[in-house]
Amino acid sequence: MINFINLIRKKFRKKSKDSYSQKGEDLIVNFIFNVLKIKHPTYIDIGAYDPIKLSNTYLFYQQGSHGICIEPDPELFKKIKKKRRRDICLNMGVGTSLENKKSNFYILSSRVLNTFSKQEADYLEKTTNQKVERIIEIPLLPLTKILQKYFSDKTPNFVSLDTEGYDFKILQSLNLNKFRPEVFCVETLIYTENKDEQKRNEIIKFMIDNNYMIHADTYINTIFVDRNKWINR
Repeated sequence: MINFINLIRKKFRKKSKDSYSQKGEDLIVNFIFNVLKIKHPTYIDIGAYDPIKLSNTYLFYQQGSHGICIEPDPELFKKIKKKRRRDICLNMGVGTSLENKKSNFYILSSRVLNTFSKQEADYLEKTTNQKVERIIEIPLLPLTKILQKYFSDKTPNFVSLDTEGYDFKILQSLNLNKFRPEVFCVETLIYTENKDEQKRNEIIKFMIDNNYMIHADTYINTIFVDRNKWINR
């Protein structure tokens, strides 16, 4: 009888779901795709940082999905390429125009805060304990060109965007009439160490103006869903 009870408990026990994101964003996005009946979403992870830790896409990789991971930091890129063999891994930055082929990339003492933005790097040095350790030149390719090259003009289902200061410009460069991912997860909080955080409201307004709805906000990141896709689910 005891063995039978233990068997029943094991069968019906709810398994905890592991999150690899900073604040459980991957579980929220996974719920959205389950509702939209998209079993294996494709993705593009811009500013991937790590193949597993703080990743908004590793959960989907584990479930059999694949996509593109973009990481400008050469050392971090090597780790991602080694662990994410089904993904296309690109050691570059996402440009916002066809004119800019390369850009300075600022590597900070905490590499999760690396950025192409000199303004962001200067701000972090002035207001936090972060220091710019190196400046290297990294090739750039506009997001539209990346999608055309690797998705054959198709649209990935999910875009994870975390570029420390360039998120808004990258979103503005994307033709959302032609390329409409179902879900975006975008960092919308300005990093500080003095508890004076501010939301990047220009990103939120831009997405709403382009007919995306806020599905969730984890304070650090905002998750947007194509309004029409959600309404017609």
